[in-house]
Amino acid sequence: MGSKQSGTVGGPAIPAPSDPAEIRNVVLVGPSAAGKTTLAEAMLAATATIPRTGAVTEGTTVCDHEPASIEQQRSICLAVAPIQHGNIKINLIDTPGYADFIGELRAGLRAADAALFVVAAAEGIDPATRAIWQECAAVGMPRAVLIARLDQPRADFDTALLTCQDAFGGGVLPLYLPHHGPDGELTGLVGLVTESIYESGELRPADERVRARIDQPRGELIEAIIAESEDESLMDRYLNGEPIDEDTLIADLEKAVASGGLHPVLPVCSTAGIGIAEVLDGIVRGFPSPLEHALPEFTDPHGRNPRALTPDPAGPLAAEVVHTSVDSYVGRVSLARVFSGTMRPERPVHVSGHGMADRGHPDHDEDERVAHLYSPLGANLREVTHCIAGDLCALTKIGSAETGDTLSDPSDPLLLTPWPMPEPLLPIAVTAHTRSDEDALARNLNRLVAADPSLRLERDTETHQLVLWCMGEAHADVVLQRLREGGAEIDTVPVEVPLRQTFAQPAKGHGRHVKQSGGHGQYAVCDIEVEPLPRGSGVEFADRVVGGAVPRQFIPSVEKGVRAQVEKGINEGCPLVDVRVTLVDGKAHSVDSSDAAFQAAGALALKAAAEQAGLITLEPVDEVAVHIPDEHLGAVLGDLSSRRGKVVGTEPEDGGWTVVRAHVPASELIRYPVNVRSLTSGSATFTRNFESYEPIPDHLLTRK
Repeated sequence: MGSKQSGTVGGPAIPAPSDPAEIRNVVLVGPSAAGKTTLAEAMLAATATIPRTGAVTEGTTVCDHEPASIEQQRSICLAVAPIQHGNIKINLIDTPGYADFIGELRAGLRAADAALFVVAAAEGIDPATRAIWQECAAVGMPRAVLIARLDQPRADFDTALLTCQDAFGGGVLPLYLPHHGPDGELTGLVGLVTESIYESGELRPADERVRARIDQPRGELIEAIIAESEDESLMDRYLNGEPIDEDTLIADLEKAVASGGLHPVLPVCSTAGIGIAEVLDGIVRGFPSPLEHALPEFTDPHGRNPRALTPDPAGPLAAEVVHTSVDSYVGRVSLARVFSGTMRPERPVHVSGHGMADRGHPDHDEDERVAHLYSPLGANLREVTHCIAGDLCALTKIGSAETGDTLSDPSDPLLLTPWPMPEPLLPIAVTAHTRSDEDALARNLNRLVAADPSLRLERDTETHQLVLWCMGEAHADVVLQRLREGGAEIDTVPVEVPLRQTFAQPAKGHGRHVKQSGGHGQYAVCDIEVEPLPRGSGVEFADRVVGGAVPRQFIPSVEKGVRAQVEKGINEGCPLVDVRVTLVDGKAHSVDSSDAAFQAAGALALKAAAEQAGLITLEPVDEVAVHIPDEHLGAVLGDLSSRRGKVVGTEPEDGGWTVVRAHVPASELIRYPVNVRSLTSGSATFTRNFESYEPIPDHLLTRK
């Protein structure tokens, strides 16, 4: 929760809820440029949380407060905007719509109890948004759909509704329809349950013309509400023509939405303020409070003794850091969702982080003291006296806390498994511009990794490169910008792929290490035979010495020298693999032979054998599984072929999708996340796993 300049802290304290029933946590989900941030801005203004609405294009919105967000005019990180509607506190959680920032979206889903899917009326729905809908369905998260930006050219509510129903499936039905004035301009909404027109802050009954237009969608909505109700007699009464009173329909509608069985669609025009009041009422009445949302399972810090907690303010403290940022004024800011208990200032907490060591987050357990608690409003932090189960709060200067960490009582430490995260697949190699930048680079890298679980930091021990694995090009741009904003001058360099070598054919090697320079000399001679082995066999060492030509105590020395040279490689930085080295003969001196001498002789013998046999250079090859819509199959297959890929199979899936499996050299995959996204209009996803090392073709080897 950084800011345009820096966050403001220490404003007037604001009331904090005392009952989880008074809280709604709602995440805004949808494609990039769908209008989520503008919608949040309109809701903030409608509830008088802010005096006037800002604009994304001007960089003045509450939620898009980071410099990169303002510069790119799109959300790049999660932001929280609490509002008060009646006696209910609504924590609006704005999330990025671009696929590169999926980590921020998943954090928003963890912090929320319900989701508003925002879709632009003139645009489509991307595969990532469809996938998130299915994830929400799998855990029973209540969802509603807002068709936004109705004031844009080509905006068509009816077409957008059909697109939503096709993308999201059953239960997606309009609760309101747009109402247009005599000139065709959008003036308000028509409520299908109430048969009323909501226009200019007034409510009036619909006339016969409007009733005729809404008759069919109203019937479909009522039938869906009754089907989700627990009253089996309602459908019979409805089919027999008996009117169902409005209060009963609305009560059953709210139950159906809260249970996840019905997904109402509402038209909104944020710039004109149309539909905003209806969305706020729908959140308060139709979405569940934290009391109705089952909590994830907690364990002890070692992953044992699972416990089911409830959102009880008097229960054991259990919270999770869902977002971390570094503010130039207040330092590290941790946004936490409290699942159980009550967090208070000037109290100790146990910080537990486990399960993300592969991304540069070593396991850790620390006790720290919470100095102050804040309610975040974008970049601004307003002090609060407590934060109960179900609410969100910000903590400052909790130095060991990272995104995904669990906060609990030191006397009863708990752990929550981090949310699932796709693997970052775009590598970016960076280096400090000058030696004086190295400390700043290391410091800022630690901050970045602590804040962003979708980023993986790798220090390659073979190429000696510092590699940042990112979710895509936009994510990489933001990561590099944040590094530079932290005062580190950095350069990006080409990513190197670690190579291997093996013997082209069997060979013999003679190693003689003899030195005499006063005192004890050095004397060792050994003869070896080397033969290549099948791929993946590793390195073997055998001994066929007879007659004590090499004393038994020096045979391990020869092996040690050979294996050290294998690791180093005949050509520096290119280890040897898949060979068997056999010691067959040698000579020793009763005084001058030593462990060090035979190590040196073993290494010399291996070099001599390599010179005789010649070496084959091997490159890593990965198995790639590309998940694509069928219409892009030809383009992806052609692209894989151009990357020296060997397709090993295709697997058709339901819904017009195919999984293509191929073996592709790792050097050809460095920019693949960017290229495959471009080829498939952003719809493709892929995974990669190391398969084997294979020879580099001769024509490419000479070029290298």
